[in-house]
Amino acid sequence: MGGSTVEPVVRESVGSAPGNLAIASLARTLRCVECGHETRLEVHQSCPACLGPLAVTYDLSTLRGSVPSDRLSGRPRSIGRFAELLPPLSLPWSARLDLETTPLRPAPRLAEWLGVETVWLKDDTVLPTGSFKDRPASVAVAFAAAQGHRAVGCASTGNLAAATARAAVRASLPCFVFVPAGLPDSKLDPVRQFGGQIVEVEGPYDVANRVANLAAEAAGIGVVNITLRPYYTEGSKTLALETFEALGWNPPDAIALPLGSGALLAATERAISQLREIGWIPSGPGPALLGSQPDGCAPIADAFDAGSDEIVPVEHPRTIAESLAIGDPGSGYEALRAIRASRGAADSPTSEEVIAAIRALARTEGIWVEPAAGTVIATLRRLREAGTVRRQDRVVAFLTGAGWKISHAVALSRVGSAPIHLDPVHPDLSQLHVGPRPEALGGAE
Repeated sequence: MGGSTVEPVVRESVGSAPGNLAIASLARTLRCVECGHETRLEVHQSCPACLGPLAVTYDLSTLRGSVPSDRLSGRPRSIGRFAELLPPLSLPWSARLDLETTPLRPAPRLAEWLGVETVWLKDDTVLPTGSFKDRPASVAVAFAAAQGHRAVGCASTGNLAAATARAAVRASLPCFVFVPAGLPDSKLDPVRQFGGQIVEVEGPYDVANRVANLAAEAAGIGVVNITLRPYYTEGSKTLALETFEALGWNPPDAIALPLGSGALLAATERAISQLREIGWIPSGPGPALLGSQPDGCAPIADAFDAGSDEIVPVEHPRTIAESLAIGDPGSGYEALRAIRASRGAADSPTSEEVIAAIRALARTEGIWVEPAAGTVIATLRRLREAGTVRRQDRVVAFLTGAGWKISHAVALSRVGSAPIHLDPVHPDLSQLHVGPRPEALGGAE
């Protein structure tokens, strides 16, 4: 689908730099990842030549040999600090849609449960809508607003719906979200609060996606993960960029992350490649990319396990990880190639393993995640038991969604002890069992 163009050289771009100084994007073209055809930075959802997926290309020559601490000095701790490696966005829109960086938390107790010496958790549960989808949605909506779109939207199983509706509010644009019928209210209530229009479609996510595509063509809606997909997926790179900066540009041995459409893993691989090209991280093997897809909807993991180059769509996904229930992943082949190129792995834990991982993460590190992030922890445990992940490996896990968004899924297996009932007049306090005082941390008294 064609649209208005963006000039390759941009005077304003992402970021709220000191003194309101714009940081120029180094984006130059869109390139097909299948046939290599290049086109201008226009609104295209797929390659005009072969219908393959498109990716934004960059001229990184001005960054080669630079020192990241010097280059980033004085910039705000937000996704806008990496403006050179993001699509061209006008300063007013990007300032409205910028997001603060999220924590990279050390997780020693979870590491013990996993059997790994060092684990960090990239915690995107703290973003405004409780999901990493705030990142790509913000970038795509900022691009759409700058291009003059009169409305935006998305196809979603819940997380992207909330993120797009929030971003639309920030951009003062109407929002239409196309979702499979029957999603829980906990997923859709944020959309209602942000004033988004929910459009329910009978069938799985892939059917909602097709209807959203038709709406984009007929009504001119900027659908962030369809017509704006090349720009949308670039927003996901910021997860990896923040992680590498927090680690002092010293890559971990492995990064574990969820596989839905495959876009997050493919974006992570692009971020790694670009950081190597400019010399901010060393060249060489790793980090291994460990993709996690739930049993019941694991077309990418199934292809990896079979050693196949063909991804067979899942027509009727059945999984508690609803945000990963994408039977026909749009970036599946990119993700599969990236996993293999990194000497990584793809895995598909069961629902029972996912629930156990959610509980373990909550009990060890005090972070409650939704099943999509639970699959990541479950996969790390499975891959450690299989020997794919070694005890001495330094591992980062992306926690992409908060547990409050989909608590009904974990209710399938109630966790925690039964409530204690006390008489208000004569309470039997002997029922309260208090354990020994835990050891002080870090020498604190």
